[in-house]
Amino acid sequence: MKTVSVLLSVSVLLMLAACTKPGGKTAETQTSSAANPADEAVIPVKLAAVSTVVRAEPIVASGLVSSAQEARLSFKVGGIISRLYVEEGQPVRRGQLLATLDLTEINAQVSQAQLASEKAERDFGRVRKLYADTAATLEQLQNATTGTSAARQNLTIAQFNRNHAEIRATVDGTVTQKLVNAGEFVAPGASVYQLSSSRPGDWVVRVGVSDKDWARLRTGNRATIALDAYPGRTFTGTVGKLAQAADPVSKLYEVEVRISPGGVKLAPGLFARVTLTPAQSRSYTLVPVEAIVEGNGRDGFVYVLDNAKATAQSARHVRKLPVQIGFLDGDKVLLTNGLVAASQVVTAGSAFLTSESTVVLR
Repeated sequence: MKTVSVLLSVSVLLMLAACTKPGGKTAETQTSSAANPADEAVIPVKLAAVSTVVRAEPIVASGLVSSAQEARLSFKVGGIISRLYVEEGQPVRRGQLLATLDLTEINAQVSQAQLASEKAERDFGRVRKLYADTAATLEQLQNATTGTSAARQNLTIAQFNRNHAEIRATVDGTVTQKLVNAGEFVAPGASVYQLSSSRPGDWVVRVGVSDKDWARLRTGNRATIALDAYPGRTFTGTVGKLAQAADPVSKLYEVEVRISPGGVKLAPGLFARVTLTPAQSRSYTLVPVEAIVEGNGRDGFVYVLDNAKATAQSARHVRKLPVQIGFLDGDKVLLTNGLVAASQVVTAGSAFLTSESTVVLR
């Protein structure tokens, strides 16, 4: 029995030795290695053609709707407000009386100027007669003439101030702000009303753009406007004015865009998003949006086939190229830089690639 046990043990050891290669791997291990080669996986991809288009890159900015004819109305002289005839939001017509001052003091000033002018006229008449009789000198006549002229000018000033002790509407529009109340004292030139024109052709959107965008714009360039007050609807417009100096605070250049209301009601202060289309155009490289990887603002990358490493039609290598993104146009991306000599880019499968990837076309 002991001999039989020894023989069985030797047989088992021989069988294990026969299944083991010199490198220390078993047949099972060798089979597993053959099933999983060390070579990296081949990634199936699709290609898309690269094309070139000539377009004018749009400029997107935001601003507020306002009237092209806005006025902050005030009295020419200071005084106590006697009466205010309109309230905020009320429509007014050009020339309509809006407010008046208490005229007690102003009328007294006109009366004083009138009396002084009359006295100067009488003095001038007496001196002129005396001068004709050689009883007055030429200097006295000249002084009387000057005094008469000065008195007349003072009367003109007093009458002018009385005429401007009231406020009248300068345009057909709407009172957007009433800044004081009756009985208050206002200084000369202090704002009493803010008035905005309500004519259809007077609505504008003022936006700020950078110096590079400002240089591309011209008066008359087209624009499209989207208002939060009217979602899903777009309005047309044109560039009306271009500021000739940057705002000292924001460092942006103001662009005034005239907007066509299209029959809807507009009001000052509505928030607007404006897309400006400059007349100046340029050439762009057009690729599908799926081709862009690692996009970060204006920067991104694309993959192209590396023809220098081509070994077989079925297995190819790729290269990763940096590109400069201009803007999006639906499912396409317009590039401003990169892809000088490339005719195709990788689309499907690009997210799984690296610079060392091997690909196969599908």
